[in-house]
Amino acid sequence: MSFDLVIYDCDGTLIDTETLYGEVSLAMCHEVGLSHWTLDHYVDQLVGIPWADGIKIIEGALGRPLPDDFEARIEDAVALRLESELRALPGVREALDLMAGRRCVASSTVLEPLRRNLGLAGLIDLFDPHVFSASQVARGKPAPDVFLFAASQMGTEAGRCLVLEDSVPGVLAAKAAGMQVAGFTGVAHDKGRMRERLLAAGAAGVIDDFREWPAEAARLAGLRAASAAGLPAGSPLN
Repeated sequence: MSFDLVIYDCDGTLIDTETLYGEVSLAMCHEVGLSHWTLDHYVDQLVGIPWADGIKIIEGALGRPLPDDFEARIEDAVALRLESELRALPGVREALDLMAGRRCVASSTVLEPLRRNLGLAGLIDLFDPHVFSASQVARGKPAPDVFLFAASQMGTEAGRCLVLEDSVPGVLAAKAAGMQVAGFTGVAHDKGRMRERLLAAGAAGVIDDFREWPAEAARLAGLRAASAAGLPAGSPLN
């Protein structure tokens, strides 16, 4: 592989916390007055960004501050479900076992719950200690900070990193960091629509299932190697 480092988003990419957070958060938004919001509103506006930024978006749509305990109630409700429901997405471990090279996680989730969730899903051993959070940098996605921080901590140039992301803000952040990025639609409720949005944001390819990931990563590595060698896109390397 011509990439020196593969960086993985976590929520919605390695583990399906997005579904749990979506169901709980949407119900809470309905309770406080956003009864017209649908799952598409949640996905389009809140997925892939730090929760503090999401709170501002919800308050903007609501036109007033949220109750002081709004975030805590969501976290408590989600935590109850995570303990019994959280699993790694199918094929993650098998795919990563097939792929040589270095890897890490760079997520919008705060570091402590990020590590906890990877542990609950049985994936922490695949990455530990290389787990990085937007809570460690100044700006969350779609700013590139967390990806640049991860690359720096791993001693890797940004241009030699490949990112796997399930959200538009994540794809935009990877592109802004100067990294190659692929999209993932494994947990999307409308895979076709999300595929189009990820490609439009700049993803070089999109996979629906981790069984596709080793081949897709190899394809993107081949394109990068061909480009570095000055060959036309799609040219075979001898």
